[in-house]
Amino acid sequence: MKASFFTKNTGVLRQKIIVYIKKVKQWFVDTPERALLEAYKAAQTIRNIEIQHFGNEKISASSANYTENVMSYWQGYLQKQLTIINVRLAEFRLSRSMLNTSNNVILEKLHFIDDVISPYTLTNKQIGSSPIVQISEPLPITGNGVDNKADTSTTSINKITHVNQKTGFLPRSFGRTINKIQAELSPQAEEEFVASYQISRNRTRAAIRFLLLLILVPLITQHFSKQILINPIVERTRNENVTQFFLNSEMEDKALHEFKNYENKLKFEILLQQSPALSSEEIQGKFRDKAIEISQVFYHKSSIAISNVSADLLSLVAFGVVIAMSKKEIVIVKSFIDNVAYGLSDSAKAFIIILFTDTFVGFHSPYGWEVLLEGLAEHLGLPASKNAIFLFIATFPVILDTIFKYWIFRYLSRLSPSALATFKEVNE
Repeated sequence: MKASFFTKNTGVLRQKIIVYIKKVKQWFVDTPERALLEAYKAAQTIRNIEIQHFGNEKISASSANYTENVMSYWQGYLQKQLTIINVRLAEFRLSRSMLNTSNNVILEKLHFIDDVISPYTLTNKQIGSSPIVQISEPLPITGNGVDNKADTSTTSINKITHVNQKTGFLPRSFGRTINKIQAELSPQAEEEFVASYQISRNRTRAAIRFLLLLILVPLITQHFSKQILINPIVERTRNENVTQFFLNSEMEDKALHEFKNYENKLKFEILLQQSPALSSEEIQGKFRDKAIEISQVFYHKSSIAISNVSADLLSLVAFGVVIAMSKKEIVIVKSFIDNVAYGLSDSAKAFIIILFTDTFVGFHSPYGWEVLLEGLAEHLGLPASKNAIFLFIATFPVILDTIFKYWIFRYLSRLSPSALATFKEVNE
């Protein structure tokens, strides 16, 4: 009886495993069509937004009269749909070996997706010269594929000139205003606002998290690699050549200067009778002990400087790895910085520009550059050559100042004329 029960349960389990394997196999077989369908739905969503809210133009600030927050919402929604398209198309390309490429519906979907995403992937010149297919009404998003009526209409409509070159009885701003009012009065307006807020909050968190990662990863890599790996190796290697206390002549000059100060201080105290009288042998013993102490201090500084070079190189490698593996986060950070910069008032923008330029290329900036370069040379164990430092100060801030002036002349006057006016007034 127990054997029959066990046999029965084993058969049920085998049947379940077979059903599960069939489902998994079917899921893999359906992966190309499923990925392509999701990419197609995302493309339809973008096209519907263009038709309903941007007058059948590209989703951008120049195509509609929206506020900054509304445009931030549309840009975030657009990036979300483009991400879905890119991910699903990548999934489709990886699994298309199981697909019959002669299917006309699949080819039409791919053509439609390319038409939708082309304005957001090509260069401005290509976008301006490429024709746009005119569609009179939003496309229906279906679950089974492309609607036959919509497919025949999109393939049979002739390409026309760019939308910006069209003229009508009324300006397009009237249509955009009506679309804006309809969007604000729609039942989904509150949900869209909440969704926009959530997208903005998540984007801000991701940007701050990535900025902290860019700072902490190199610092942690530099510290732990130096303490755990590089310092012991350098100490073990330098112990074989104990006579080399100094990395350069500047360290030796500092050691001699420190020893000379100690010698003068000891003689001065003896002359003032603040210390007991010492014989010449005792004085020489004190000098010897001080020389050994100073040599050990500078020996340790030399080892630290050698370790700093290797640790800094490893931290740069770690920084490069983080940058190379975080292309999506870089885009988010760029958008976050743009929002913060454009959200500042004109006075704040002018204040930051003046502070930045005066710090690095202002009248007193050479002193800061000199301290910074001397500290960097000491950190790396290099001699702080005055000629090299003065040559750097005489060239680099001038080049930086030229770049700032060109940026202010070329871009700030176009991006924020009022900020440029405030900058000129405050700077004068």
